Amino acid sequence: MENGPNAVELEDLLRRCRQGDELAWEALVRRYQGRVYGLALHYLRNREEALDAAQEIFVRVYSKLDTLREGQAFLPWLVRLGRNCCLDRLRRLKVRTPEIEVAMEDAAPTLAAGDPNPEESGRAKQRRDLLHRAIATLSDNSREMIFLKDIHELKLDEIAELLAVPVGTVKSRSSRARVELAKAVRALTPEAGV
Repeated sequence: MENGPNAVELEDLLRRCRQGDELAWEALVRRYQGRVYGLALHYLRNREEALDAAQEIFVRVYSKLDTLREGQAFLPWLVRLGRNCCLDRLRRLKVRTPEIEVAMEDAAPTLAAGDPNPEESGRAKQRRDLLHRAIATLSDNSREMIFLKDIHELKLDEIAELLAVPVGTVKSRSSRARVELAKAVRALTPEAGV
């Protein structure tokens, strides 16, 4: 989540975007393009469709920026808008999400890291690969819950609003998703040699 100086910087960026500042818009797109693409890839499970959807999502963001209230958290608003765009796209295509494997590193936002030594890098890559394979085995509901709560770091009430379900339902789905993920990791651990 964005707080502190980043939140102030984001508010300024959004204000400038609403005023038609093209440089501010480019900065906003650069700042969130990885997350938006990852979101689209998560729902559409196809790289080309995700690229097209990401562009469509940013078009919607641009056209609906005035509906974002002052002080309203931007990321949950963006995720809700992106999710709805992807679901609309799936409906238009009249297809169900195909059961293909998508590497989670393609769907997850890139996180900056320090300069670990090669051994640490290798172990970290092994753990990430194991986690990505485990996430790929989850049910759609569990994968979406892990994606929204743990990858995009949305709060429970934000997820509840996004999915139009009670907070209690989000809590139980989140708990089930974590249990399912833990079982999947344990099932894959002997194979991974970890």
